[in-house]
Amino acid sequence: MKRYISEAIGTFALVFCGTGAIVINEFTNGVVTHPGVAVTFGLIVMAMIYAFGDISGAHINPAVTIAFAYAKKFPWKDVPKYVVAQIFGAVIASGLILFLFPDSETLGATLPGIDVFRVFVFEIILSFFLMLVIINVSTGSKEIGVIAGIAIGGVVLLEALFAGPITGASMNPARSIAPALLSWQLQDLWLYILAPIVGMLLAVMSCRLVKDEQCCDEEC
Repeated sequence: MKRYISEAIGTFALVFCGTGAIVINEFTNGVVTHPGVAVTFGLIVMAMIYAFGDISGAHINPAVTIAFAYAKKFPWKDVPKYVVAQIFGAVIASGLILFLFPDSETLGATLPGIDVFRVFVFEIILSFFLMLVIINVSTGSKEIGVIAGIAIGGVVLLEALFAGPITGASMNPARSIAPALLSWQLQDLWLYILAPIVGMLLAVMSCRLVKDEQCCDEEC
């Protein structure tokens, strides 16, 4: 139960701080700035890895959990519980953002800046890069250690910095589901659920291609 609570709190923090930065940036007419939003996402991911990495692994992302299970680093039987905890934490965060900023139309939801198919491909690539780093700096299914926090948080910051204006740089179904549900921005939600999962599974496959067979085993 401690692991599930950790995942819920970690995902809550990610969505509250990340989407909160987006909403506050809109509310203050750009005071936070786009780079500020990207830095917020990167730093909160880094912080949650340091806070909960040794408890739950600090996945804080359903696609990461699914990819770890596919890589045989995480039991499939625990995947539904992790995903439920992550989405629960995200929805609570978006609910608080709605309470604090009831005039916000999107609550920081991820919305395509170009046509949907190209955003879908873009999100797959972003998620691929993110999982590529995660799987190579993690211990088993746990994102722990100084290197893991800096590397993963840095990739999130980097991708949010350059891709955020076009795709929203979600790479995380829970991060997209929660604000979309509470703001009723559901038209393109499917791509932000499917693309991260596809991209992260491809990253695991690439790991198996370029490293020994044991690269995706639990003890690696």
